[in-house]
Amino acid sequence: MRKKADKQRESLAQADEDVVQAAESTVTDQEIYDRIIVSIMEHRLPPGTKLGEDKLAKIFGASRARVRQVLARLALERVVVLHPNRGAFVAEPTVEEAREVFEVRRPLEALVVRRVIEKRTDPRIIARLREHVQAEEAARAARDRRAIIRLSGEYHVLLAELSGNALAARLMHELTSLTCLIIFLYDAPSVPACRDQEHSEITQALADGNEAEAIRLMTEHLDHVEACLDLSRGRPEELDLEAALAG
Repeated sequence: MRKKADKQRESLAQADEDVVQAAESTVTDQEIYDRIIVSIMEHRLPPGTKLGEDKLAKIFGASRARVRQVLARLALERVVVLHPNRGAFVAEPTVEEAREVFEVRRPLEALVVRRVIEKRTDPRIIARLREHVQAEEAARAARDRRAIIRLSGEYHVLLAELSGNALAARLMHELTSLTCLIIFLYDAPSVPACRDQEHSEITQALADGNEAEAIRLMTEHLDHVEACLDLSRGRPEELDLEAALAG
């Protein structure tokens, strides 16, 4: 009976703590999710990093229950792996998984290109893509490596969103996050995987309505990214989780 009472008191104390944390927090679940995703895409959260619920709750000023929900969502997207009795970790895609990601991306990107070509008569689509390419160019001019990496991935997500195919956009979002992890593991983080003009050339082909050229450029682009992978690259060192998730 005493053990049961102690356990109940602990549960109540933890519940009170979660309520206090939730009351103090102004961050939403989506913002927690976005912060983690952006940190992954900017290569601030290496594959294999432990995402402890307690530490994340403290960083975000949120309850562990809310953090747990976000981690479950990331796990469904294969960006996070949940290990029983060990907790959540940033995924570490294997060499075979890396090949599978690119194998899926090629036909998906071709589908997206075709859909965007069909919608290119809407001037807002090409304008939005060119605006994004300009942001990439500005990041390169500023030598902002983190922004370059993130924007390079976001170009493909934006393209899928503009295609009007919701399922393709969701898949592209997941595959792009996985690609960022793959590049972190198997490529030199200081070298952007995308050549400076590739996205600009793809956008121009889309604007011209040249489907064959746009698909060719996109395929070459993905081939180049995959060819840059260094499968001998070792595991990253431990990092400061709070610093990596700093807004």
